[in-house]
Amino acid sequence: MLHPTSDKQFLEKFNRFFRKAVNVYGLIPSGATVVAGLSGGKDSLALLEQLADAHYRKQLHHAIIAVYVRMQNISYQADIDYLSDFCKRLDVPFLIYDTSFDLERDHRKSPCFLCSWQRRKALFEVAKQHNSSIIALGHHQDDMIETLLMNMAFQGSIASMPPKLTMEKFEMNIIRPFALLTEADIQRYADIKGFRPTIKNCPYEKDSFRAEIKKMVSDLAALNPKVRSSIFAAMQNVKVDYLP
Repeated sequence: MLHPTSDKQFLEKFNRFFRKAVNVYGLIPSGATVVAGLSGGKDSLALLEQLADAHYRKQLHHAIIAVYVRMQNISYQADIDYLSDFCKRLDVPFLIYDTSFDLERDHRKSPCFLCSWQRRKALFEVAKQHNSSIIALGHHQDDMIETLLMNMAFQGSIASMPPKLTMEKFEMNIIRPFALLTEADIQRYADIKGFRPTIKNCPYEKDSFRAEIKKMVSDLAALNPKVRSSIFAAMQNVKVDYLP
């Protein structure tokens, strides 16, 4: 988490951590076309703005396409006019992709998983149509930590969201340039920038365990304020010899 500073200093640090993640993890090759998922939430808005800002400042040399995936059989909807105007301000092309998922197809998977996977496939399709192999998502460090704990608690595996995931089957790279930033950092960024809050009305959100895991991390932070950075560091410091 970035330490409290003036808004100007905070934005400079935010930009620096964004670029550090891009450089350290080799997320965006020069000349690439990046397909950015735009849900309307603060994370995706901040990500798109950072990608556009880095492009126009010539900190990175890449093209950007923003994509909103509209799930036709779920009531969750973003303000399309707001997203369109946001993209126009950034001079970024904005596309809407309509799709749906069949909840009856696989009872072993949760609605959240099926919806997420269908959205991912839609982004794959748009990327292929535009000769891109890079999909940028707004997941941050808290998402990565929570996913690790969820996989350990419910899947019996030690796995999370890597900053860069190469999916050879689809010839795609999923990147997460906010890997070094926390949800609190992005919330402050959104507050400074005046992003319009998104009203969440997904009918399946209450079925997810993520809210409980998020609370658990907050409880741990009461014991150790640096617990998030500690867990994130642990993912890069796995001592296999001391595991069963």
